[in-house]
Amino acid sequence: MDIVIREAQPTEYDEIGEITAQAYLQDDLLTFGESDWYLGELKNVAKRATAAEVLAATDGDRLLGTVTFVPAPGPMADLAGPGEAEIRMLAVAHAARGRGVGEALVGACLDRARATPGCTAIVLSTQPAMRAAHRIYERLGFVRAPHRDWQPIPGSDFTLLTYELTL
Repeated sequence: MDIVIREAQPTEYDEIGEITAQAYLQDDLLTFGESDWYLGELKNVAKRATAAEVLAATDGDRLLGTVTFVPAPGPMADLAGPGEAEIRMLAVAHAARGRGVGEALVGACLDRARATPGCTAIVLSTQPAMRAAHRIYERLGFVRAPHRDWQPIPGSDFTLLTYELTL
């Protein structure tokens, strides 16, 4: 398989949104399943493409996965502070898992962060259940930053774990 990482094209946004949504649904990562409010955010690729870079992993004309690279603090950043980039919404189609797609997508974000003037670190949030993703992050040099863990839904027990990498 030849994995190519490139900027997503607007004609692919619907399919990328569906890959992302299905990855979260099939891995049981949405508390309220099909009725979870976050499902709409996962599907709305056009919205995030206005404030960040949506990347697509492809093999020929087949979409394998996606990630959103946020080069600096802004409307798509949950955690990034000055000098930090952020990775959001990493998703790999179930049929493409175990082939290095996720690692290639994260690697492309690292390359972009290193090429971003003034960027000295990259951060991301992840759910405790996303263990396969944690292994990718750790293999690429990310470290846990528990002091930055946070709750996206105030008053809930739902906590996102934070990883960071100094460039």
